[in-house]
Amino acid sequence: MPFFTNDAVVFGLLIVVLALIFWTSSLQSRFWKKFYLFVPALLLCYFVPALLKWPLNLVSGEVSRLYFVASQYMLPAALILLCVGIDFKGIIRMGPKAIIMFLAGTFGIIIGGPISLWFMKTFAPGLIPIEMNELWRGMSTIAGSWIGGGANQTAMKEIFEVPDNIFGIMIVVDVIVASVWMGVLLFSATLRERVNRFLKADNTAILELERNMENYTASVKKIPTTTDVFIMLAVAFGGVALAHWGADVIVPALEIYRPQLLDLRLHSLLSGFFWLIVIATTFGLLLSFTRARQLEGVGATRWGSVFIYILVATIGMKMDLEAIFQKENAGLFLLGIVWMLVHVFFMLLIAKLIKAPLFFVAVGSQANVGGAASAPIVASAFNPSLASVGALMAVLGYALGTYGAYISALLMEWVASL
Repeated sequence: MPFFTNDAVVFGLLIVVLALIFWTSSLQSRFWKKFYLFVPALLLCYFVPALLKWPLNLVSGEVSRLYFVASQYMLPAALILLCVGIDFKGIIRMGPKAIIMFLAGTFGIIIGGPISLWFMKTFAPGLIPIEMNELWRGMSTIAGSWIGGGANQTAMKEIFEVPDNIFGIMIVVDVIVASVWMGVLLFSATLRERVNRFLKADNTAILELERNMENYTASVKKIPTTTDVFIMLAVAFGGVALAHWGADVIVPALEIYRPQLLDLRLHSLLSGFFWLIVIATTFGLLLSFTRARQLEGVGATRWGSVFIYILVATIGMKMDLEAIFQKENAGLFLLGIVWMLVHVFFMLLIAKLIKAPLFFVAVGSQANVGGAASAPIVASAFNPSLASVGALMAVLGYALGTYGAYISALLMEWVASL
């Protein structure tokens, strides 16, 4: 049991941590400027709460309900606020490379499962104390999570009848490997120029979108009044209410088609969170074509970013750093790392071939591995105005998750039988 169990205390502690991180990152001293040159503030917002969980044992993501609040209320509000000022035409002008890199990431995960299973069978056969027939079934749930999300992961558990004890172990591997990879992606934002030179990438469209957003913000910027703030919050949380209401209506309506949807592997359509993200993102994008776009001038992106940072802290609080050092999980973590490396290698290969910038690599990867809760976070590490790109790509992951994971599972079954 953690030292602090009252969520009011935990929330206050997280806000103090976030404030200290951003305060020190704003200092002009030589030490802090050099420190934040190598360690992004967003990365600290993620890992410091993980340290508060272990080894300090001050908080626990399992005991706290803050992640639920942040993901159900703050995330859709952030998506609306970050989308409302977006230059949608600018996103379209970025071309097909974003979708290509997302699909490359999906393919890397599909083939990464059987390749990592073959690797462990060939080079470390005794390192994983799980029978092969159970191992590939358990791995199917990771594939579901890394391509789509929680709904797709649960779908794989049901389809392949994964035992609860194996499912629990796979969740640990999923969360730890994906969490560490997210940290790498956040750090990669500081290396974008070097990586883009290596990839010989054309970053023009992304820079133009960032520039257009910054120019538009400057043109409508003003000191917000209390009325302005309330109007902005009404748009954000009114949209959250609409998204929740829509999800509450749509999911029960689709329940009568559950057998047909399950046969078509469309489990995500029965997920309330899927519809919550889709409706919130769509609402924000529609508002970007109206006068509501002027909310950018009173800090829509800034408030959206604040909500995202709070979400980052609650995700970090759920990360179990202690599990990384447990001997019995060593083989499974090696399996997960090899799997992730295949995914990364394939993405970088395709990025090199089509000269895609690092932004598309990072967001395409996180849209697969992390989904809608974290793809906007990685996009924000490059520029807050690009968060909506991550949200749009993550929604595509929900649609493909079960199909991709099912194909990967069949390939893993074949490798396990060799």
